[in-house]
Parts: sequence; structure tokens; C-alpha cells
Amino acid sequence: MARYRCTVCNFVYDEEKEGKKFSELPGDWKCPVCGAPKSAFVPLSETSMVTEAAPAAKPAETTVSDVLVQQMAEWGVRFVFGMPGTSSLGVVNAIRKNPNIHYIQVRHEQVASFMASAYGKITGHIAACLTIAGPGATNLATGLYDAKLDHSPVLALTGLVERQLMGPGIIQEIDQHSFFEPICVYNKTLMSQEQTTTLMTLAMKHALVERGVSHIAIPNDVQKLPYSAKILPFEGRMPNLAISPSEVLIKKAASLIDSASRPVIIAGFGAMGHGTELLALAQKISAPIATTFKGKGVVDEYSDFNVGIHGSIGSTSAAKVVHDSDLLIVVGSSYSNLTNIPEKPTVQIDLNPMMIAKTFPVEGLWGNCAEVLPKLTEFAQERTERRKNLEEAQVLKAKWLKLIDSEADATKTPLRPPYIMKVLNSSISPEAVIATDVGEHCWWFGRNFLMRDTQKFILSGYLASMASGLPASMAAALVYPKRQNICIVGDGGFSMVLGDFETVVKYEMPIKVFVFNNKQLGMIQQEQKMEGYPLWATDLCNCDFAGFAGNCGGVGIPVSEPGELPDAVTKALSQDGPVIVDINTDPRRFV
Repeated sequence: MARYRCTVCNFVYDEEKEGKKFSELPGDWKCPVCGAPKSAFVPLSETSMVTEAAPAAKPAETTVSDVLVQQMAEWGVRFVFGMPGTSSLGVVNAIRKNPNIHYIQVRHEQVASFMASAYGKITGHIAACLTIAGPGATNLATGLYDAKLDHSPVLALTGLVERQLMGPGIIQEIDQHSFFEPICVYNKTLMSQEQTTTLMTLAMKHALVERGVSHIAIPNDVQKLPYSAKILPFEGRMPNLAISPSEVLIKKAASLIDSASRPVIIAGFGAMGHGTELLALAQKISAPIATTFKGKGVVDEYSDFNVGIHGSIGSTSAAKVVHDSDLLIVVGSSYSNLTNIPEKPTVQIDLNPMMIAKTFPVEGLWGNCAEVLPKLTEFAQERTERRKNLEEAQVLKAKWLKLIDSEADATKTPLRPPYIMKVLNSSISPEAVIATDVGEHCWWFGRNFLMRDTQKFILSGYLASMASGLPASMAAALVYPKRQNICIVGDGGFSMVLGDFETVVKYEMPIKVFVFNNKQLGMIQQEQKMEGYPLWATDLCNCDFAGFAGNCGGVGIPVSEPGELPDAVTKALSQDGPVIVDINTDPRRFV
């Protein structure tokens, strides 16, 4: 029998205790503690796994590494991404022997950490990245910083030189503790057998509760020490995070909404999975919904209530309704400088108390969207006279959609990004998982692509790192192997991790990569123009991406003319395996 964890509040559904398989629960079943949807649950271990790591009569058959890995599995870690090497071979071998954890060997450690970060964003649960001491450890930094800034739970494991060799400065010895300290919410070195289960359990607890990176360094000699220990269970060691403000505070916030004439909801990444609750509130109070870029798709962008993204790459309709509002209801947004949420009377809902009133005073409600939104909807009054605001917002949205449709010129060569987005928009599955890299193509995706609430979107948010798109799609392919997996990248960012397309082929990940190949660092070029600098050092000399795909064992499809694009996209999406569609696009905007 299996167990499943609610990634919102940590409630555990135990099939043995409940007497019913999780898969047999109805699709609209919700967490009995916090009300989170069934999709918010991730599998933990089998109930029978909480046992001794090895029979007492044969303690030498298991090692510290075996116990460490079994403890990870007990808490639901299913994937480890990394590269094997001298100082991590004990842990690698323990993973090999454990049937409950899958090891994905990558070509570069940066890809491993980006994959782990993306996995946390998608699932709300932990994946691990593993590498050696020294250069392997330092190569994890960028992906781990992405996890840190986007509050994604990640476990980083690194090998370390033998304990007796620490200090003199041998090959691949660096001060790993100091290196990881500014990145991590938990950062320890496993120095003795007796620490094994305790440190691993604390590492995973910190990563999940604080939504950040935990790191454990394991000296090479410690990994191989004989050891047996009882595995510590998940239940009883984690707080329940079903947080909700008092009814007094919710009623106070509801009264502010009642007194407003033009309230507007702004939904961020923290509201993901709660589109139904957002729409229920919007319908009752007759308020339009804008989203942040990271919140794209939290509410279906085809919905009459959704007026688009607010911010520097957002829609004119979202900008107008927010500007004209007299109250904002901000749900799960971190108030980035690119979102440009103005200082107005505000009701703010967030699970992270440090995000509440981050930039100016608000009426703050600390808690889970799954709990707070239904209560706020219950107490807020229905105001039918506000429906004229919705009608005005819908007119603005229609004008915006007409504008972006007019930009999608199917006649100009090289192909223009708005046209590419239009073709992708009409072709990609409503159930697709979409990852974008960072670059000018990302602007076009945010601006011109309309997402369904049944699709999923992955982005390097606060770090805004190039090279993150392909690893994110790789993680998504493992989480959702039966869903269409789309990777939208620029030629600059994709080139940084090009070698790991071979990993995609090796593990038969059905990723469809669409490369906006403008032979430029397009976003940097635009920034140079805006700041009055000459265009310099932004040209790229690219390989034949389609040919490279074929050389790796995938499918490559070149596109140089607008008329080729629809058939190329259809062909790519019909393939069972990995594909690169190399699209010859224009470094200019649209002229």
C-alpha cells in the first residue's frame, strides 16, 4: 500500500489506513485538512519501507550510503540527477541498489541542479542532485540559486575528500561548507555513521518547510562505512501547514472588498493550482483577474475574467484595469520589479509571511490559497453593479487580442516571433507542460501565447537564468511522461546546455524543443539599443541544430520559410521521441 503527501499542508494519505487506493479517489477529491486538490499530492514510500536498513546478523551488508539513500526514499525522493565521480561513488552505488530511486546521469552538473529546481517547482516535492567534491560541487551553484530564489525544495548531495585528508589542500578539496552556506536553508557535513538518518531527515524537512535548498556533503570514507539503522518515518516529523488567518481578519479583508468600486485580482505563482477558487471569488465580486508572468495560466487565459499578464511584458488590458482599480487583491505574488504592482489599497494573501507587505502596507492574510480564498469568497458580498467593470475589461482584452493577432504576419522572412507563437498556440496540446528558457523568446511567449489552465508553465523566475529551459523540460518529462512536453528556447541559452540533448535521447524523453534561432543574443541586443549602446558582442555562430538532433539519435526539423512552420510543428508533435525544430527567426522585433 502506498502513501501520498499533500504538498500544501503535509497531510499524508495512507492507503492502508484509509482502506482505499489513492488512484480510486474521485478527480474532485480534496485534501481533508487544507482543501488542496488531488493534483497537489505526491507519492511517498510504500508503507512497508519503515524497517531496519539491514538484518542485525549481517550489519556489514549495508553502508552509510545505503541507509542515507533509503532514508531519502522513505521521504518520497524518487529521482537523483547527477554525474558519478571518485568522491561520490559510494552514494551512487547505493542508489543503484535501491529500487525506489531513479538515477538520471547528465552531461553537466548545472543541468542536474536546474532539473532538481524545476522538479520542485512542478511538484512541490524534493528531487536530489548529486556530484563530486570540488568542481562538481561548484557546477551545481547556478541551478541551486535558481531554486533558492524561486523557493523550490531541493536536496543537494556532494562527495567530499576523506576526513583524514581534509585541510592540507589535496586535489578537488575546497571549502564546500562555506561555498554552499549562502545558497542553503540547511548545510551540513556528515562526519559519522550515527548522524546519517538524523541529518538526512533534517535536510529534507528544512527543504520542504522553508522551500529552499538543503545540502549534505559526505566524505568519501564515510560513504563506505558499514552501518545499519532504523529509517525515520515521514509521519510525526513534519508540521501541518494548513495555515489560515482568523475569521476576524478575513471578514475585515472582505469588508474592504465590499467597499471597493473597481477591485482587481492579481494572481502570482503562489496561486498555482487554485484557479477554481480564484474564479469563484472573481465571479462573486465581479472582478477581472490579471496574473504575473510566473502566474501565467493559473486561470485560463481564454477566460472572460482573465485580462492577461501585468508588468513590463504584459498586456495593455491588464495594465489599464489595474491602473483604474481602487483595490487590489494580490494572491501569491512576490512583487518583483518586472510585475510592477502599484501602491494601492491592497488585500494580500500569501503563504510566506515575509512576502506580505513587502513593498508597502497592505491588509495581509497569511495562509494557504486553498483555505483563504473560499473563506474570503464566503464573506465577501455579491456586487452585481460591478459587472460593467468586467464588460469594460472584456472590451480592452478583445482589443489586445486583436493587436497581437495582427502582429502575427505569416508572410515575412525570417519568421517573426509573433507568428511562431500563433502557430504554437494553435498546435500545442491543452494538457502540455511548457518550459521556456530566458531570452527574447521568453518575452514573446509571455506576451503572445495564451495558456490554458490545464497546461503547466516552468520558468527561471527571479534568477532569470539562461540554460534553464531544457533541464526544466527534462524534469517535466519524468514527472509527466504521458503529457506533451514543450521546450521553447533561444539559440543562446540552448547552446549552453546543448550536450544534454544527448541525455534526452538516452532516456527517451519525448521533449519537443523549438529553437528561436536568430543568431543573436536577442534580449541583450534590445537592451543595448534601449541604453544607447552600439550593438556589439551579441552575434552568435551556431551549429546546425536540426543536424545535431539527428546526430544524437533524435529528430531534427529545420524551418526557414513561414509556410514551412505549421507542417514542421505538426510533424514534431507527432513524433514519439525527442525533436529539435530549428526555426530561422528574426533578431529584429517586427518590421
